[in-house]
Order: sequence, then C-alpha cells, then structure tokens
Amino acid sequence: MSTSDIVLDRLNKLHPKIIDLELSRVEKLLAAVGHPEQKLPPVVHVAGTNGKGSVIAYLRAILEAAGYRVHVYTSPHLVRFHERIRLNGRLIDEQYLIDLLEECEKANGGTPITFFEITTVAAFLAFSREPADIVLLETGLGGAFDATNVIDQPLASVLMPISFDHMQFLGDSLTKIAEAKAGIIKRHRPVVISPQPEEAMAVFEAKAAELTAPLYRFGREWQCDGELKTSLRFSDSRGPRLYPVPGLAGRHQFRNAGCAIATTKVLDGFTITDAHISQGLRQVSWPARMQRLNAGPLIERLPNGKWELWLDGGHNEEAGEVIAAMLADWYAQDGKPAHLIFGMLNTKDPVAFLKQLAPHVE
Repeated sequence: MSTSDIVLDRLNKLHPKIIDLELSRVEKLLAAVGHPEQKLPPVVHVAGTNGKGSVIAYLRAILEAAGYRVHVYTSPHLVRFHERIRLNGRLIDEQYLIDLLEECEKANGGTPITFFEITTVAAFLAFSREPADIVLLETGLGGAFDATNVIDQPLASVLMPISFDHMQFLGDSLTKIAEAKAGIIKRHRPVVISPQPEEAMAVFEAKAAELTAPLYRFGREWQCDGELKTSLRFSDSRGPRLYPVPGLAGRHQFRNAGCAIATTKVLDGFTITDAHISQGLRQVSWPARMQRLNAGPLIERLPNGKWELWLDGGHNEEAGEVIAAMLADWYAQDGKPAHLIFGMLNTKDPVAFLKQLAPHVE
C-alpha cells in the first residue's frame, strides 16, 4: 500500500542534478494537469528571507477570526509534509495527498523536476478543487523564478525582510537578493513591504514604480512598534490603534504582526475589523518559531523544574540577531543562564548565525 512518504521519496529522485532557477518545468507540468494556478481563490503572495511563515500565520489567524475559509501553502515542514498544504484550516488528508502527488507524478512522466516544483503543483491542484475565500502562498527560496511565481494577478504581494540567505542561487549582495524577491511584484497589484535594508527598499520601490504597483511601506504608509510591551501600536492613514501583544514570542514578532495588519488593509473585498485582528493576534500559532516546549520526554529530563526548553528554526544572520535579542531580554529579567544546542545544514553560514548568539550563551 502506497504512503505519501513513499511517493514523496520517488518524486525526490526526479530532482535535476543542477538546480537552475526557471519556470519552464513547473509551467509545463501545470499545463499537463489543466492549469490549476488559473483557478485559485484570490492569492496573497509572500516572499522575503525571514518572517514569511510568521506573517502567514498571523494572516491566517486574522482571516479565520473574520470567518473566511483560508488555504495555506508554506515550506519547509517541521514534522510531516502535510503541514505544507492546509485546506480550509486543516492539514491535507493523507489519501488525498497521495492521490494528488501520484496525479502529478503521472503527468510529469519521469522528466527532471525539483521536489518543490512538483509538490507546489500538487498544492495548486488541491487549492483549485476545494472552495475557499483566499490562498496564502509562501515562496520557496526565490521570487522571480520561484515555482510559486506563476500567479499573474495576486490580491496582494508581501515582501518580508531581506538578508543574506541562499546566496548560491540569488546572488551575493542584498541588491541582487532583493531583485530576485521583487519578482512577485505584479502590475497594478498592491505591495506591502516590511522593514528593509536601504538597498532592498530601493529595489522594491523601483520595481513597483515600473509596474505601477501601489506601495504600502513600513515607515511610510504604516508604522508598528511594541514599545508599550503590553500592547502593539499600529498606525496608518486611520491614525494609531492599539492591539494585543502578538501571540508569538519575541520583539521581532511585533513587526511581523504589524505587516499582517497592514496586509489586511489592502485586501479588496474582505471585511476585517479591529476585533478580528485582535482575536487573530491572540490565537496565532506557528510551531518552532521561538516556541517553548511544555510537554514530552525532553521536558521530563530537565533538572529540578527550573529550566525552560525553547525551539527555533532560525538559520541565518538576521535570525541570530532576533534570537540574541530575546536572550538579552530574558537575562535582564531574571539573570538565568542560557545554553545552546545547535545544528545546521552545511549550505548555511553557521558563523554568521552563531556570532550573534555567542555573547548570550554559556
């Protein structure tokens, strides 16, 4: 009997020997399965280096609080592949996933294709066949030539902070990386931009001007801060408003939450109130983003009940900075020592990550 793991393993073996960023493979397969990307509910397309998953988690929580049916596509997964495809608030069913993957496998006919490309097509098939009000779509490592970038007219595009990651594919400067990410900006469609380095912001503004895409920028059209610590202060053309502290830990989550709030303001046809936003900020969940573990065998092994165990998937310099800020805040509060258990793929830069954390751990 086939399982999704067996099918996914077969698909992984189709991977090209060299990954060249292009759309021809995914476009060919989309055509073979009937162009599901043209039959989707309205799409919010999210790119960036850090914070993509968090802003999608906030958006999902807010939209569901408002009563909307939400499809979500994220990557990578934490425990099971099913986490990548969420249909109307639930993870995709095992048998349905198998059926979709095998349909894509058959249509692909054994030709080389990346794992992300063929599974993205499977996600699009699922989203096109089950009704929903909106799709929240996260890019993989890129933008312009990302497998998700076959959406011609998204409801909105969102650009999260740019930093150094995937340089072997996207380039060795912030300008080059931003140029790749800017590929999700589409003509006449609104663009929400989170806090950015100057080089990245300049690229995004130029691309938006070229495509006459309305901009909604942090520091210009909207502001957000957590200086009050007991609430989130968001400001735009309506003036300042106070919302609850975001449900995800860390001061960086105030700006991620602010970007989600800003995005709700450009979703034409959707009615989202301050009450919906408040409810979503309280109820948000996003595992392995500075997540405190509270149960399980690891917790049972902690000595004397005074230790805490936190889990985070950060893997680049900026992620190291935000985790270091949390460690500094904790130490200022209680003076307790921190110990770090660390692992990273050899395609990353461990020194850039660890140099941020070294002053804060024993």
